[in-house]
Amino acid sequence: MIKEYINHPLRDLNSFHVEERAERVITFDQKEDLEQIFAEGHTLDNWYVLGGGNNILFTRRFGGTLIKPVGKNITIKANLDDSVIVEAEAGVEWDDMVEWSVERELWGMENLSLIPGTVGAAPVQNIGAYGAEAKDVIERVHYYDAKERRHHTMGNAECRFAYRESIFKHELRGKAIITSVEFRLSKSQQPSLGYGDLAKEVEARGRVTLKNIREAVCSIRRSKLPDTAVLGNAGSFFKNPIVNKDVSERLKQEYENMPVYPVSEQNCKLAAGWLIDQAGLKGYRQGNVGVHERQALVLVNFGGATGEEVISLSELVRERVKEKFGITIDPEVNIL
Repeated sequence: MIKEYINHPLRDLNSFHVEERAERVITFDQKEDLEQIFAEGHTLDNWYVLGGGNNILFTRRFGGTLIKPVGKNITIKANLDDSVIVEAEAGVEWDDMVEWSVERELWGMENLSLIPGTVGAAPVQNIGAYGAEAKDVIERVHYYDAKERRHHTMGNAECRFAYRESIFKHELRGKAIITSVEFRLSKSQQPSLGYGDLAKEVEARGRVTLKNIREAVCSIRRSKLPDTAVLGNAGSFFKNPIVNKDVSERLKQEYENMPVYPVSEQNCKLAAGWLIDQAGLKGYRQGNVGVHERQALVLVNFGGATGEEVISLSELVRERVKEKFGITIDPEVNIL
């Protein structure tokens, strides 16, 4: 079913709670609805797919159409010897999908617990946390190409997943609307506890189980990240920068406690939150916006902030980090 809203307020459709409006919002719950929305002769000049609104910042009124998938079905497509193929519609809340898998003793999603957003948005950003990424469990992605007016299916390798990257952010940006995602989840125990304090948190709950890993991840996230219902935010505002190993080794000599994570023989990932903290900005406030006091990666709206205020703060953060470390950190959040 298609529903259409004109001059629609966006405060409750973005986790920053920025007070903007969209010229039009269209929701749909069946992939076939897109054929009607993009029917020949029915032109949408300016449109954008809005998932949960958790990784987006509106800086002005959106003078076009926001298309929002709201289908929430989860279906087992294949039950194999050691794995299960599950298809979830794009409107399913990501954490509901994780909870669904944990309740059924299916491994692969547990480290991604409590990440806000929807299933349809997960492949676009290749969301990740605690040593895991969406690409690790995605089997294929179903989408509608608005230019070709055709439905397509793309396998994992074709999606060109990388750190917070995918083909949907580049070549298919402005063309693809993800309608559902298939995941391959394991029936056998496959814990990944090597990131941060996760192993210690799981151990405190007893043995290694899916439920204990999920509870540990949720506990860590809640202790570090603000609740969007209390403070408007989009989670991690910046991506962790990837630098040449020579750069990381030079910085490590000067800052012995700097976290460094190897990603290849040539490159390492640095912790953007640590860099911002060391630049003296954790807890910094600038009018209605600020850097969160417990997690410097998160920019928050204390109430009444505009998107432009958030952008101004983010530019200050980038400048300070660049001045101190010579490192450029880029936004993870999509800015409209």
